[in-house]
Amino acid sequence: MLPDYPIIDAHVHIQPWEMVKPGALAALRTRRQSGMGDPLAYMDPEHGPERLIAYMDANSIEKVGIVNYVAPEVMGFREKGVNEFSAAYAAAAPERIIPFGSIDPRDPVDADQRMEYILGQLAIKVVKIHPPHQLVHANAYRDGGGIETLATIYATAQAYHVPVMIHTGTSVFPGARNKYADPMALDDVALDFPDLQIILAHGGRPIWMETAYFLLRRHKNMWLDISSVPPTRLLDYFPWLPRVAEKAIFGSDWPGPGVPGIRENVEAFMDVPLDAEIKRLILRENALRLFGEP
Repeated sequence: MLPDYPIIDAHVHIQPWEMVKPGALAALRTRRQSGMGDPLAYMDPEHGPERLIAYMDANSIEKVGIVNYVAPEVMGFREKGVNEFSAAYAAAAPERIIPFGSIDPRDPVDADQRMEYILGQLAIKVVKIHPPHQLVHANAYRDGGGIETLATIYATAQAYHVPVMIHTGTSVFPGARNKYADPMALDDVALDFPDLQIILAHGGRPIWMETAYFLLRRHKNMWLDISSVPPTRLLDYFPWLPRVAEKAIFGSDWPGPGVPGIRENVEAFMDVPLDAEIKRLILRENALRLFGEP
């Protein structure tokens, strides 16, 4: 059963699939059929937004965040193209679709100009960093890590008041490097950029959930995205969730593994033994505070 208020799903993968590398595409194709139909039908930049909005309207979904990022080696997503796709897709319904994007953190050339382009010209609303797919530690701008572009990314996002979502926890895509998946690296980011809103995606599952909890308690600008955890297992992974409920946001991770559809994930979440007020915070109110009112 859906709630009696509109939902915000902060983590949906609508991406330019024509860029995806063969190995990653093979993994994605195993997930093609879902309760929402063929995910590829939503990826079409011409007709996909209309299809998505129709689905949202039919299922009390007010907003979705379409997660896009640069990861040429692991996923095939290239900086020139993936950001334009995200911005153009969201432009079909800017009050409903939140575009995510990024620059390549391993490319040092003109990083400040590239960030100004995606945030200023393309109006990307959330920056996505995916350490296991971008092959960097999230704090590799420090202590001789050599990835100064990361500092530019964080500083520019902070100046634009744009949140940064950082993937934490393992990835099984071919070529993903899980040594970069530990969320403790976000401790440095939060300390060095104290006004930056940081979304801790996936809560470090399935290994680093207690680290995620520590970070959420320590840093006032740290948020938890609960996507990529089956709602039926949510309190097994995050038994402390009620204690950080005011900092948690809902994400379905559709069309990720085990996600039949956004509606189905919301309905399963509604069955989790949490207070009604906590469910409303996670499904709507916290995201409104983080991303802004309609």
